[in-house]
Order: sequence, then C-alpha cells, then structure tokens
Amino acid sequence: MPVLLLTDIFVFLLVGLLLAFGLYAARREHLRAPWRWVVQSRVGVVSLVILGSYAAIGLLDTVHFHPRLEAPAGGGVGGKSSEVLSLLDLWLAPLRERQEKTYSAPFATHLHAMETLAQPDGTSRRDYPRLVHGGAHLAASEGERGRDIMLTSLSGLTKGLALWALVTMVAVALLAWRRRRGRERNPPRGLIRDWGHALRDLARGGTQWPWRTGLLALGLILILGAVTAELAVKYHVLGTDKVGEDVLYQALKSIRTGLVIGTLTTLVMLPAAILLGIMAGYYRGLADDVIQYLYTTLNSIPGVLLIAAAVLMLQVHMSNHEAEFTSLAQRADLRLFFLCLILGVTSWTGLCRLLRGEALKLREVDYVQAAQALGVGNLSIIARHILPNVLHLVIIALALDFSGLVLAEAVLSYINIGVDPTMNSWGNMINGARLELAREPIVWWSLASAFLFMFVLVLFANLLADVVRDAFDPRLRGA
Repeated sequence: MPVLLLTDIFVFLLVGLLLAFGLYAARREHLRAPWRWVVQSRVGVVSLVILGSYAAIGLLDTVHFHPRLEAPAGGGVGGKSSEVLSLLDLWLAPLRERQEKTYSAPFATHLHAMETLAQPDGTSRRDYPRLVHGGAHLAASEGERGRDIMLTSLSGLTKGLALWALVTMVAVALLAWRRRRGRERNPPRGLIRDWGHALRDLARGGTQWPWRTGLLALGLILILGAVTAELAVKYHVLGTDKVGEDVLYQALKSIRTGLVIGTLTTLVMLPAAILLGIMAGYYRGLADDVIQYLYTTLNSIPGVLLIAAAVLMLQVHMSNHEAEFTSLAQRADLRLFFLCLILGVTSWTGLCRLLRGEALKLREVDYVQAAQALGVGNLSIIARHILPNVLHLVIIALALDFSGLVLAEAVLSYINIGVDPTMNSWGNMINGARLELAREPIVWWSLASAFLFMFVLVLFANLLADVVRDAFDPRLRGA
C-alpha cells in the first residue's frame, strides 16, 4: 500500500517544477542557449551523470509503501505491515536484512570484537567469531578470501562492461539516426555505413556534444555499481556498524536525506528571496527600508541557536501529541521537513540582498524607464523585464548553495540538532563515529564511507555550479 510522506510530496512537486521549467526553457532560445553550453562542457556532462546517479537513488528512496504481510498458514487474508519501506529498500533487501551482531571491517569474515567461544572439547577460548553473513560461503581458511574477492569482482566487471556496451550501442544508434536526419536532402548511404561513421565519431570525440565523455563517466558508474553489487551479495563491502547493520546500505540511504536538505530548502527560500529582493530594489523607499530591516535583523540572530530552538520546540510538540504520529518514519520525516523549513527561513537573505542590488540597477535602464513612461503597470514591468533579467543570478545562487546545505546537514546532525537519529544521514553516521574513533582497535569505515559519499556529491555539485555560473554569466562565457 503506497505511503506519501510530507517530504515525498515536496520532492514530487520539485520534480514537476523542474520538468515544467525544462519545457518552458526549451521554447526560449535565451534560456536554452546557456543550458546547451552546460551540456557541451565535458565537466558539465560528467557532473550531470554523477549527480543524476545520486538523484536516481534518491527518487527510488522517495517512493514509500507498506509491505504486504503473508497470509496466515491456516488460511485468511494477509494484511499490511506497519513498517514503511521504499523501492530502494526493496532493491537493497539483501543488505537491509543481513544483520550481524556488531562491528565488522570491510570484506571481513569475522567480527571486529573478541568473544569467549565454546570449544567442542568443552573448553573455551577468546577469539573473533565468524560472521553470520559476510563471507559465510567461504571455508574456514582466510586464504580463499582474496581469490574469491578477485573472481567476484571480475564477474561484476564483466556484467558492468556488458551493460555499458548495451548503452553505448543505443548511443551509437541515436547518433546514426541523427546523421540520417541531417542528410535528408542527400540519398542515404545505408544503415551499416551510418553506424560505422557514428561509432568512429564517438571514438574520436568528434561529435557536437561530448558523448564520449558522458559515456565514459556512465561506464565508470555502471562498472563500479556492478562490481559493488556482486561483492555486496557475499560480503559487507563497507563493513557493519555497532548494531551490525551494513554501512553500505546506510550510506546509500543517506543520499535521499542529503538531496532533500539541499533541494527542499531551496524550494522554501526561493519565493521569499525573489519576491522581497525584487520588491526592495524596484520600489525602493519604505518597502526597501522594511525589507532591509527584516533581513538585517534575521542575519543578526545566530542561525545555529535559531535552528536548535526550533528543533527542540518540534520535539516537545511531537512528545505531547504522540497519537498524531503513527510511525517512526512519519516522525523522522516531519523533523526532516521542519529542518528544511528552518534552513530555508535562515538562508534566503543572501540571495535577497543580491537580487535587491540587481533590481536597483535594472529599474534605471532605458527600456524600464520607457515602459514606466508609457504607463505600463509595475507588476507587468517586474514580470516582463526585471524577473527574466535576474533569473541567471537565481540559478547561479541555487547551484552554489546546494553543496553548502548538504554540508550543513552533516554539521547540524553532528551537534544533535539535525535530522532524527533514527533516519539515515551522513551527519548521523559522522556523529556516531565520534566514539568509534576512540575504540581500540579503531573503527574507521563508517566515517570514511560517509565522507566518501558526501565528498563525491559536494565535489560534482560544485563543479556543476561553476559550469552553470560560467554559462549564465555572459562575461565569463565569452572568456
């Protein structure tokens, strides 16, 4: 039975808005040209492919449902479970269900903590017990593990290469089809020859768009994903945490939290920043004074204290109204949404100030002065002349702010005012690693996994932001 959480609604709304903006921009050359410049950039294409893989995982984790319970053995009808799962949980069921007793290192076959083990002769000894799932198919000897990992990786590599070859064939077919359409006035040369020319252009990098770069990036993801999937069936690739849960599963589940923080906060801050920034710059006078006073006052409040106070108030409200929240997933989701709301309220001032300055400049240009002299209404001038000319600043600011918001979630969860502790997030993984780093022997894989996944997301978000900034700024685009 499908379940629609609060953040799910806004994620689907955001996807709908992005699709609507894509259709709107596709019909207007002044909006289509910068994005064409982005996808013609090799850095832009690689960033889009990497971020697209993150977005795909996040969307899979956004479709929630109650799993169906099996019918009783004696007959009857099966009901629905109170547990809330997602499509990603369904896909990663082997990782989610294979739980160990406690810590285990990546690719380990034994626990990371010693226990007293009973021997067949009645004696006992201290040793590292064997994992229930990780490497359970191996014999007792440790020497088989390296060979098994190598053979399993080769199997995953073969499957990844096969999948990549299939995607490449589709790309070559598409290029060949485009060549035939571009040569409609000339007689066709034949399908095989068109495929050959398309494959040669792709291999040499002679296409108008950087297809070769995009396919190489996609191939790297497919091969890495296939190898990891093959290994994850037999081992805990990134180890297990204190309660024996697979760290790879936690890291993948944390992708949705990071994306929701980065995107929904943007959706919250955008209307206030655009509306108030343009109003302050265009109307000036009293409106400008009030709006400046508002964001100056808000900037004077320490943001962390405001977020902490809001989160504590929400916790008190949920404790006093437990009956309104039927599941842990609903409670955690409300806290995540509330955190996006608070971050949006405290982070719109920078973009608002930027748009105010740009609107102050635009209201003095000739065509706006001419429109005012001809009696055109203020709202029409803002909609037709001011808003389209500040849109590039909005897109650049959003691209730059995204990575900062992802990092903010990790920092806030580290000081226990971020997302709910029961929700998977990179911040909670880092927070839990504080004591693990003080253990002997040290437990490093949870921190390293959260760092790696967050680093890749933030790195390519920053690279894409640089390309978008260059594409939408005419001075940088011409340089």
